[in-house]
Amino acid sequence: MAVAAFAVVACTNEPEVVDFKSDINKIEVEADGGVKKVRIQSSDEWVASVGMQSNGDPNPWITVSPANGRGTVACDFIIDSALTAQPRQAVVSIRNIRTNKEQRITVSQKGYEYAVELDRTNVEVKKFAEYGKRYFDVVVKTNFPFEVKIPQSAQHWISREPASNLGEAYKLNLDRGIRPREVKVRFNWKINNSANVRLADIEFVPTSELAVAHSDILNVSQEAAEPIIPDTRAGDSLSLLNIANTMQCWTIWDSSTPMNRWSGVTLWEERMEGCKPEWAGRVKRVEIFLCNSYEGLPYEVQYLTAADEIYIFSNENSMLKNINLGEHVCKLSNLKRLTVAAFGLTELPEEFANLKNLEFLDLGSNNFQRVPSMITKENFPNLRALVLNAQQRHAVSDLSNTRYAIEELGGLVEEDKFPEQLLKWGLDTLVLSVNYLHGELPSFENDPEVPKWTEEEVLAADTLPMALVGTPKVMPTTKTFRINHNRLSGEAPKWLLMHPALDWWVPFSLIFPQEGRWSDGTKSGFTNEPASLVDYYKNWYPNKKLANSIEEEIPEDDSEIISK
Repeated sequence: MAVAAFAVVACTNEPEVVDFKSDINKIEVEADGGVKKVRIQSSDEWVASVGMQSNGDPNPWITVSPANGRGTVACDFIIDSALTAQPRQAVVSIRNIRTNKEQRITVSQKGYEYAVELDRTNVEVKKFAEYGKRYFDVVVKTNFPFEVKIPQSAQHWISREPASNLGEAYKLNLDRGIRPREVKVRFNWKINNSANVRLADIEFVPTSELAVAHSDILNVSQEAAEPIIPDTRAGDSLSLLNIANTMQCWTIWDSSTPMNRWSGVTLWEERMEGCKPEWAGRVKRVEIFLCNSYEGLPYEVQYLTAADEIYIFSNENSMLKNINLGEHVCKLSNLKRLTVAAFGLTELPEEFANLKNLEFLDLGSNNFQRVPSMITKENFPNLRALVLNAQQRHAVSDLSNTRYAIEELGGLVEEDKFPEQLLKWGLDTLVLSVNYLHGELPSFENDPEVPKWTEEEVLAADTLPMALVGTPKVMPTTKTFRINHNRLSGEAPKWLLMHPALDWWVPFSLIFPQEGRWSDGTKSGFTNEPASLVDYYKNWYPNKKLANSIEEEIPEDDSEIISK
């Protein structure tokens, strides 16, 4: 027992051998950071600490786990991603608690380079897709604010969707320095109507002066369209098929059937009046019903060079749309009759004035806020009929009490006064019914541009009364005039009440009836509207046989009522 006790005392007096070290003393990481394993050996307890920055602040970008222990331990050095373009460095100290001995591990991290990386650098798009499907998305990974640089040669067919239209997910949010972030960018493209492949190299460039280390370029290509041979029957048929596809028509012609059997298509025949030899067999007239278009008339319409009439009617939800007719139809110099009704039009291009040969124009049931400025007598010297009725988006009787803003109404509501230039035009047909035209009809009493009925003119006609002499001679040849269901008020002018064609205009149905109130509260309706046109008009025109269309008084005996 004495020997054993001596042996124990002898052991405790000898110095203990301490094994304290780490397997590495230097760590180098990329800007993205990550986790590095460090093996610490110690027979005593130890603790890890991260050195301060030069300004005395802590270095929160390094975490050691576990941060203390005893014995041999594999620690995780968790290194956050960089915040700047500059490299950074910190020292992690591993201290033996008993001996205060330290092991120092230097951690160096690279800074981020300014760069742009795309999830794909090559995109191929079709020549055609339905409206609303002509786009593609690209994921951009970058660490600086950028702008999309589309070559000028490609800007007519490809564009970037504004970030504001796509929500917060499409905005680059650099909330953590210059750590790269991903943002989705949407590009819209247009139909390719040419026989050539379209190409565009799109760059992503910084909005400020930066030294960019790398930037991917987006290469976009679009397939070519089937070529259309101008001024040919085959070109006409291919154009019609493409038009029907582009406008998403409910029914599309069968390409396996001869064009002369297509519904709504009339072809020129040599026996037809006005047919030129080169037009025989080509499209003379086309009707397009029931479509769902969000754009102007397609590119292919310009190839219908022999057509003298185009009739387009009924676009789905047209009251909600804002469509510019487009310039392509404006190239049809032979066009005489054009109807684009219930389509959602709000604008006409300036090129529309090129249709000098138009004789009939129907733009009814669209969404115009004003009469298009290019619709003038000077621009359309051959025009005889103009239809601009039912432009209302919403039917509002009382405009002084409505939840709709002015720009939501349509109905020519932005006309400050009645568009008197249309009355001076001398058209055969003028239809402006069911709009929001307001105020009084112009009297033209002192307008030097409007002539007066002369005594010679009255005497030359056996039905005109002498009382007409001196009255403004407004629309003397107009056969159809309709302004009913607007917001007109005040007195009906003398030229209207005494007009030689008033009985033909069916005034108690198509002129005098107005409705509701204007935005200032003025009640609509003419204050001097005749009680009975039969009695009133006969006083002025005793020698005239009234038109069959005139409204007659209903007799007291219902059995004598005859429906007309």
